[in-house]
Amino acid sequence: MHKDGKKSVVGEQVVKPYKKDAEYSYTLGAFPTFELLKARPEQVRKVVIDPSFTDQEKLISLCKELMITYEHNQKLISKISDKENCYVAAIFDKYTCELGSERPHIVLVNPSNMGNLGTILRTAVGFGIYDIAIILPGADIFHPKTVRSSMGALFKLRFHQYQSFQEYRNEFQKHQIFTFMLNGENTLTIQECPKVQLFSLVFGNEATGLDDSYLEVGTSILIPQSPDVDSLNLTIAVGIGAYVFTNQNKK
Repeated sequence: MHKDGKKSVVGEQVVKPYKKDAEYSYTLGAFPTFELLKARPEQVRKVVIDPSFTDQEKLISLCKELMITYEHNQKLISKISDKENCYVAAIFDKYTCELGSERPHIVLVNPSNMGNLGTILRTAVGFGIYDIAIILPGADIFHPKTVRSSMGALFKLRFHQYQSFQEYRNEFQKHQIFTFMLNGENTLTIQECPKVQLFSLVFGNEATGLDDSYLEVGTSILIPQSPDVDSLNLTIAVGIGAYVFTNQNKK
């Protein structure tokens, strides 16, 4: 049952591999499922458990506490999961969020890899940044691969998708913009990182980064690296930027 007491509507029509245009998605694995239940129980349609799952008493107890439907169905898990040894899954409704206007943001311009996107969400939450803007087109934030890579961090943060960077910029004009670029004009160091509470850290996609037009947007930042690699992995760059800025700007 849902928290409102209504029975979940999950029939055979939704038991199929994930589709981007569907109104629902899946968590695949026990950890992201527990995180979903704790953070956004109102979005959960059903929890599905493999009978051989060893920690099912804890999971079932939580489902009962939250009045969420559950069932034992290994065949259903196999039908919706693309990974072996998946013992728990949840079907949940997609949802929308609004970003906090008085919180720092990470802005991802056209992220293309779902695994990277999920890892970035986990990294952002790890460093205390809970607001993520995605400039479209971009990877599907609700794809089970993204959810799994985020280890449930998706459910702990706010995200919003924008058709253009300008649309985002128009909404958050008080934020100071820092664009991370290979030809950035300011080298990022722990000692010289700007001290500013309301910031937006902007990153391009894995293949092309940000184009030169972003040199005119806010302050361009270069993460120093050796000449033996052409660039840092996007997830690493986001992790470095988030770590330095959040530690420099702790209240």
